Order: sequence, then C-alpha cells, then structure tokens
Amino acid sequence: MIVSILVFLIMFTVIVVSHEFGHYAVARRNGIRVNEFDIGMGPELYRKKGAQTDLSIRLLPIGGACVFDGADGEETDISKLPADSFPRARVGARIATVLAGPVANFIIGYIFALIIVAFAGTDLPVVYKIIPGSAAEEAGLEAGDRIVQINGSRIHIYREVSLESMMNYGEPMDITYIRDGDKQTVTLTPRYDETAGRYLIGLQGGGDYHRCNAAEVFAYGFYEAEYWARSTWKSLVHMVTRRFSLDDLSGPVGVVQIVDETYQSARPYGLATVLLSFLNLATLLTINLGILNLLPLPALDGGRLLFLLIEAVRGKPVPPDKEGLVHLGGALALAALMAAVLFNDISRFFR
Repeated sequence: MIVSILVFLIMFTVIVVSHEFGHYAVARRNGIRVNEFDIGMGPELYRKKGAQTDLSIRLLPIGGACVFDGADGEETDISKLPADSFPRARVGARIATVLAGPVANFIIGYIFALIIVAFAGTDLPVVYKIIPGSAAEEAGLEAGDRIVQINGSRIHIYREVSLESMMNYGEPMDITYIRDGDKQTVTLTPRYDETAGRYLIGLQGGGDYHRCNAAEVFAYGFYEAEYWARSTWKSLVHMVTRRFSLDDLSGPVGVVQIVDETYQSARPYGLATVLLSFLNLATLLTINLGILNLLPLPALDGGRLLFLLIEAVRGKPVPPDKEGLVHLGGALALAALMAAVLFNDISRFFR
C-alpha cells in the first residue's frame, strides 16, 4: 500500500502540475502576471522567489494553484489594478488562460496514450465469441465480425464496445459490422443477466491485439484518449440521470485503492506491465480531470469560463463581488461533496 500511495502522489502531482502549467504558460503568453505557482495544498513548506512568479511547495500533495494578479476579486474597481493583472486582460486572453488548464490535461493524456499504444498495441473491435442464446446470436453476429459503429458512434477499439454495453439499460442498439469485406447493420436489444447484474449484448472480444506501426500509433493513441473521454462523459450523464450513485465516485483514497489493485494484478507480469498499467490509469485520471474542470460549475474552470463568456456577450464583466460569492458557494458545495466521497471511500474498507 505504501508503494501505491507513493505512485498515486507522483501520478497526481504530474497531472495537477501539467494542468496548472497550462494556465501559467498561456497567461504569461498573454502578458498576465502570475504571482504564485503552487504545488500542493495547505501550509507552505518551501518558497522560491522568482522575478515575476514565486514557486511554492505545500504540505498536502493533492492539488495545486496558479495565482493570477488581481484574480482574487478583492478590488472591485478594476481600473485601480495593474495593467498586467488578470481582470484587465482582454476577455479573449482570459478565456484562453482558463481553457489552457483542461487542454493541458488532454494533451498530456494523449501523450500517455501514445506511449501505451506504442509499447502495448491496441485491442481491435473484433468479435471473438458469441454467447449462445444471446441477443447477439439472435441478431446474426458471428465470431470474426469487426464492429465499426454502435448507435451512430464510430468504434475503433474493443473497449468502446464494452463501454456501450455497460452503459446500456435495455435500449435497442444499432450495430454496424464488417464481415468478409461487406458492411452490415443489425438492431438488437441487450438482455438482462441476473449473474452480471446488468444488460448484456452477448459477445466477447478484445483478444485481437494489434501492434501499431509508426503512423498508426498517432491514430490509435487518439482513439485511446477519446475512449477515456467518452467513458468519463457517459459516466457523468448517467450520474445526472441517477443511474450511477455516490458509490460509483472515488476520491483520493479510492484512487489509491485502485492503484494498489492495479499494482497487485500487474506485478506478476513484470515491471513493464506495471508501468504501462499505471500509465493507463494516469491517462484516465488526467482526461477525467480535464473534463470535470470544464463543467460549468462554480469554483471550477468551467464556472469561471461561463462568467467570461457572459462578459463577452454583455460587453462588461459580472461584478467581482457577485462572481466571488458564486464561486465561494461552489467551493463550499465542492468541499462537501469531497467530504462525502472521502467518507464513502473509507467506509469501503469496512464492507
């Protein structure tokens, strides 16, 4: 567990620092002063003074911050702020700065995915086996069929087939596949399986691993990252529609447990498998963080982006004191959610 905690801290620090560096780089490119670059949260352990930006290392390695000059909202008269402060920058520059954090997460996620695909290849969406008596058998699917589309969504890797199956609650599915060079489409309705506790299509696959050449690595690296983005987005939609519950959320404690399970399952296969497994998890986490930060919720990048878009439409900013109150309320709600997730994570150890 100690190894897993250290791996999680390293992984999470890389992801958060990448996110904050995205904010920092675009802010500086647009002439916005960054007063402080924080790694971690809580009490300060170390500070290095910079010509324009101080580097601060804090006690709890579970977060970070990029502190822009004038972005605290304390000064309501923007004209009194320095010319290089955040509120006085062009609205387009501020939008780009806010967007840069999540975009950095997507870029680092794509880089991770490239490494995974380059060394491990990819799982092609080829049917390995049809379960007797299943919806897939009734629809006429056969082993060897290559699935290329489900309900209008392009399919490139087999895990996308699994994702569409897991997110299905008995709704009909249009499946397009290629057999002997011919493209065909069938419609089937997954059947509920008491043992699995969910609806199943009735096929197995994922065993057809493809070693990618140099050109294919870039394409399948993108498909790998796209899969995690689609998985995160669909999970969020299912949470809103209450098909997922609080038990399906994981905070730092839950992620450490997942890291430990990943380590234990990959360790017998050697160091290379362990590293690639951790990199796969890091890809999920960084893309997950990027998408979550784009949600239009107070205290998140998406919430700040929403206020900036309102400013761009209105031609003038929302009063800083009012925006500050909204973000404060959002931060308190987010803290309450994090506390509930933390409690839920810890309680899993005693179930």
